[in-house]
Amino acid sequence: MLNKLAASELVLNEDGSVYHLNLLPEDIADKIILVGDPDRVPKVSKYFDKVEIKKNKREFYTHTGILRGERISVMSTGIGTENIDIVMNELDALVNIDLKKKEFMTEHKSLQFYRMGTCGSVNPDVQVDNMLVTQNVVGLDGLMNFYQDYEFENDFSQNFLEKFPYEKIKPMLYFSEWSEELGEIFIDAKYKGNTATFPGFYAPQGRELRLKALDDKFLETLNDLGITNFEMETSAIYAFSKLLGHQTITVNNVIANRRRGEFSTNHHQSEKNLIEWVLERVIK
Repeated sequence: MLNKLAASELVLNEDGSVYHLNLLPEDIADKIILVGDPDRVPKVSKYFDKVEIKKNKREFYTHTGILRGERISVMSTGIGTENIDIVMNELDALVNIDLKKKEFMTEHKSLQFYRMGTCGSVNPDVQVDNMLVTQNVVGLDGLMNFYQDYEFENDFSQNFLEKFPYEKIKPMLYFSEWSEELGEIFIDAKYKGNTATFPGFYAPQGRELRLKALDDKFLETLNDLGITNFEMETSAIYAFSKLLGHQTITVNNVIANRRRGEFSTNHHQSEKNLIEWVLERVIK
């Protein structure tokens, strides 16, 4: 079997770095914090004892440095699972493909991904400004249906599919779950839940401006099916990690409770608390 990748499939920049992320293999650590907002990258890396690498291209900003004697990276993904498709494939390529030869490595390397973000809750009992760790996730964006080998099923997914009432959306759904080993690191989070990853911010999340959403009971229905919170990236991060053999977990700070109409009164402080809380546990 041929192991050589065509130049059109593994696209590289002139310096040999992966095309979108603008990174070389030596630019990343084995532990990578993923954030959405590029402005959050320096907010995380300011806690590093030393920052060795700063690179960016488009919305993808990466800082790599040392924290308490251990190497760590933080990278922005931008918004949405379409960006996660780029991020996860190119990060995996950095450690599992010989970029110069464009051949697969004979030994697989596993990375640890920690998504650090914010979310809204559909559960009226969840209080804002608290940490929520994602155990199960459903993607409503359809991305993993483009990948031949992806299949995942557990009790949560079976129950969700059985009772999900929206037939137009149902074919797009896919599921995944956390890396249990990483879940143990955040055992003291106030909430552990099931997350829905949406393909948009407005109608997919039940918001209406000039256009009507599918159903004004959509968020309530998701909560009835066991969904705790929602955001826009986790399903793809979890699913790609399953396919590619990496470990991953999402820790979100709940800044809004949509069912109660509440929003954090100081989301900047909430963000700071999240960063410090996660870094304290990722590297002891």
